[in-house]
Amino acid sequence: MEVSYQQMLGTARRTRKRIGLGRIVLDGGLLILSFLMLVPFLWIIATSLRLPKDSFSLPPAIFPTAWHISNYAEVFAKVPFVDFISNSLKICVIIVIGHIFISSMAAFAFSRIAFPGRNVLFLIFLSGLMIPGQVTIIPQFIMMSKLGLIDSHLALILPGLINPFGIFMIRQTMMSISFSFDEAAYMDGASRLWVFLKIILPMSFPAVVVTSVISFIAHWNDFFRPLIFLNSFEKMTLPIGMTALTGAFGTGNLSAILAGVTLSLIVPLLFYIFGQKYLLDGMTAGGLKV
Repeated sequence: MEVSYQQMLGTARRTRKRIGLGRIVLDGGLLILSFLMLVPFLWIIATSLRLPKDSFSLPPAIFPTAWHISNYAEVFAKVPFVDFISNSLKICVIIVIGHIFISSMAAFAFSRIAFPGRNVLFLIFLSGLMIPGQVTIIPQFIMMSKLGLIDSHLALILPGLINPFGIFMIRQTMMSISFSFDEAAYMDGASRLWVFLKIILPMSFPAVVVTSVISFIAHWNDFFRPLIFLNSFEKMTLPIGMTALTGAFGTGNLSAILAGVTLSLIVPLLFYIFGQKYLLDGMTAGGLKV
């Protein structure tokens, strides 16, 4: 028995060593991969602090070699950067609030209310994910033109309130919640709205946060639709307004352009940091249940 125990102990130690070595290799590989993914961002930040003549130095410097903060001051001097930030923030916040309200209620109806043709209607609704946004831009433009909303932020807000992916995501999470919660609440005299607001919606909060983060970043970075619907310079969002830094013939100060890009990353980065702890939960909770 003593020999057998010693053999088992030796085997366990060798197994722990192999696991430890594999973990070191895995962590090292992930660390290298993470650094490679950060290289473009490091180059952007470093270039935003250089003189324009040093922007394309070879070999490219990944870390800042100078600290020319004047590039950031030039961004605010050349364009109304604060107005662009305000316009983008206003549009994105309204869209996210509307998305939470509309998508969560639609997901509740598709997941917790049994009505005739529910699954067929959901599949038809979900088919909107297969239609590229560029295909629907002409009907949207005609509709907004007839409503007199061209060159207004409502032309960007109204189409963004409906998010089929958000409804699908939240619905999948709600489908994974046991119906015993609903039944117990209904037996206590709760209304359907109370069940939605007090039970189902809080339990689906990770999925709501995930889709909100995705929606916010998508509309924050949107260049195509503002280019179509907005004409006034003071109403432009950040992505399209930043093009003014490139100059009429693309001869703008590259360091100032990248300084503007760096500043534009702050808001979505903060929004992502706020919701990152819910991302994994929201992506996995009920994600495979149909």
